[in-house]
Order: sequence, then C-alpha cells, then structure tokens
Amino acid sequence: MTTHEAAGRRLLVPLYAYPGTEPEPWAMVEAHADSLAGVVLNPHSGPGPEPEPEFAAVAARLRSAGVPLLGYVDSDYGRRHHREVVADIARHRDWYGVDGVFLDQAASGLDSLPHYRRLAVAARSLDAAAVVFNPGVHPHPGFAEVADLVITFEGEWEQYRALRTPPWTESFPAQRFGHLVHGTPAALCSAVAELARLRHAAVSYATPGTGANPWGVLMPQLCAPAPARDRC
Repeated sequence: MTTHEAAGRRLLVPLYAYPGTEPEPWAMVEAHADSLAGVVLNPHSGPGPEPEPEFAAVAARLRSAGVPLLGYVDSDYGRRHHREVVADIARHRDWYGVDGVFLDQAASGLDSLPHYRRLAVAARSLDAAAVVFNPGVHPHPGFAEVADLVITFEGEWEQYRALRTPPWTESFPAQRFGHLVHGTPAALCSAVAELARLRHAAVSYATPGTGANPWGVLMPQLCAPAPARDRC
C-alpha cells in the first residue's frame, strides 16, 4: 500500500487549507515529504463541482515530491448513494491524479459493510492504490479486511487519552490502523505517534488545531527545519 509501506512514513496529513490563500502549510508539507504516509486532498468536502487550478498545482508538486495523495470523499455514514461516491472518486483521479481515496464519515456497523465493500471494489477499479475508511471509531472487524487503512480514532486529545483498543485489532497488522487527533497540546503532538503505536496503529497525525476546521493547522513538527522561505 503506497500510503504507509515506506519505512518511517507514518504521518497521514488531512490538510484542509486552500492553497491559493494559504500556501505556507502546503510548502511545509512538501518540504517534509519523506516523513509522510500521505496527504488528504480536500478542495470542497470532496472534489467539488469542477477542477480547482490551485489544488491541481499543489497536487502536482506533492506527487513530484513523492507524497501519496488521497482524495477526500464524504460517504455520509453510508447514506450517500454508491453512484455519487464513485463519481467523486473518479473526479479526484481525473482532476488531481490522486493515488487513493479517503472515505470520510464512514459507517462502522456490520449492516453497512456490504456497501463499503462495493465502494472499495469500485475505487480499486478506478486505479486507487489505497482505500482508507474513516469511521473515527473502531468499526466491525470486517472493515479492516476490506480497507487498506482504517482510521479507528478521530477526535480531541482528551478523548484520545482515554482510548481503549479492542482485542480484535491484534488480528491485523498495525499498518492497517490510523489515529487522527486534534486539539493536542503543541508540545505533545510528536508523542501521539508513539501512543498510536502502543495502541496498535502504525499511522497517525496530531495537530493543536481546534474549532470547525482543526485540520487547517499543521502539526508543529512539520513547521520545523525547512527552507527559510517557508514559515508557519
């Protein structure tokens, strides 16, 4: 799987910032390409109604730097029609050349598993090298059999401190699971990767960002040594 097989690449960055008005975080991400498992590209809570030149340009730069790209697609907890979700997956591929798909607001129950299995099959038929489900909680184990990566936690730092990992996760490689943590004290962001590892998740990301869009704020470690022209 291209999003996290390379040694040392454990950070999956959902950077929800507009490159036309906020170029600095994108430059920082590009400068730290070697440490990234991937970047989630999200122009308009999905690919949007038409291609965005600024996102196409930043996607091309990140691809050239060797960063795997995942196209953000909202699955609305299984309520969006299969056809609509697949159309968004195809737009991300055609407009931004992404390597895979990040299915956000994924359902987690057994009754929704057939729907997500069909979506994974469709995504791979559209050349997605990586299929990521983001229920934000530990789902039915069947989801880990279908996806390349399952985000089993998305939430605030205080919630993450209390997270308990169900025993069934040990039946799968840690590379199959990821944690996304916002509202993290800046000094503790770098510690989340180790906490995730202890909780059987090889992929993670932490940001001090809060509010409606915490993912518009970069992890502090991605703001450190970089070219002088790049500043957070």
